[in-house]
Amino acid sequence: MSQLADFQPILPDTAAANEEGHLVLGGCDLVELAEEFGTPLYIFDEATLRNACRMFRREFEERYPDSLVIYACKAFICRALAQIFKEEGLGLDVVSGGEIYLARLVDFPREKVYFHGNNKTAEELEVALSWGVGRIVVDNFSEITLLEQLARQAGRVQEVLLRISPGIDPHTHEFLATGVVDSKFGFPLPQAKEAVGEVLESSNLKLIGLHAHLGSLIHDYVPYQEALRVMLGLVAEVRDDFGLELEELNLGGGFAVQYNRGAPVLSVAEFAAAITSTLRGLIKELSLPTLRLVVEPGRAIVGRAGVALYRVGSLKDIPGIRKYVSLDGGLGDNPRPALYGARYEALAANKLGEEEVEEVTLAGRFCESGDILIKDVKLPKLKPGDLIALPVSGAYNLPLASNYNLCPRPAVVLVHEGQARLIRHRETYEDLLRLDLP
Repeated sequence: MSQLADFQPILPDTAAANEEGHLVLGGCDLVELAEEFGTPLYIFDEATLRNACRMFRREFEERYPDSLVIYACKAFICRALAQIFKEEGLGLDVVSGGEIYLARLVDFPREKVYFHGNNKTAEELEVALSWGVGRIVVDNFSEITLLEQLARQAGRVQEVLLRISPGIDPHTHEFLATGVVDSKFGFPLPQAKEAVGEVLESSNLKLIGLHAHLGSLIHDYVPYQEALRVMLGLVAEVRDDFGLELEELNLGGGFAVQYNRGAPVLSVAEFAAAITSTLRGLIKELSLPTLRLVVEPGRAIVGRAGVALYRVGSLKDIPGIRKYVSLDGGLGDNPRPALYGARYEALAANKLGEEEVEEVTLAGRFCESGDILIKDVKLPKLKPGDLIALPVSGAYNLPLASNYNLCPRPAVVLVHEGQARLIRHRETYEDLLRLDLP
């Protein structure tokens, strides 16, 4: 169907329409999924997930063999997805004790687990040390002192990277920029060598590399090239001033994904080509040994693989102003429009063959005027009970979800070759009050 063809760039790889005009993902009819699992419902397509993992590995490893792709769990993680990433040879970027706990549950290769965060607690660091995570990315001077003490008590030599704020503006939303000078993350560049000196004084910390993360939704490869020049310049200074040959450079993630049909983004191949060619050139220019390159995509792997599915409830038409179509989800399962001004597209999942004749505003069900998922979107004539699908909902929606208004968070299913597997139950009212005391 022509309507579906327009949406192909932002839908999962397996998206199709059946004879009834229903959206199909992974061989599963979304109308049938809504009947079986209820709505709101988040659907992840296994083929799209695996294709994205393989694409990142292929595009970086073919151009620069000593590359490691690690998935940024904060975009969305659960045991089923972690198992897929394990099978596809990726590592994990974790930022909490909870994410470490999940990695342990699936027996993830610990040498491929990198522990980030600007305020890791002593308890979390103890968990990381006792399990033996591959790398701890040290974020500040306080953490150097704490980690040295804990590693000494544990009788362990922990391999670490230092997170550096390289002072690069990635030209994204201010809440998504993390590599600028005024950031809560990392050592400002003028303090970097002082941090190196402190780590080298420790007998329980082994400095093996540097880390920089510029931010999220970065649409151009130039900021990565600028960061490489800054970071490799620092690698050369560490060699010259301390006699230490660093082994690893972690360039973070932040690769943009396409959320809207008319706004294409650079391909993984274009990012990989620019990054690896610049890296090779700088290594030669600065006479450095070959470093391992680590990249940390999250959204770019999981975003397009996920689709949110809602059911239409009430309709409110204000003549000459706006027509509101209220859905059974919204702010509670996807706060990104309210938080970042994120703009989504929408399809009527049970009416793919019908003409888009109405401009409506898709409103959420939560008691906030700002609970609007999409303003002014063209859709077929809708009625209560119709189904609305929001593509590119795989990243950050569920991790940022809440129980606002004491509403349960949605179920999650994984679809593949006509089979749908429940990978997270819908919360119940009992779940919401399980920790509540009378």
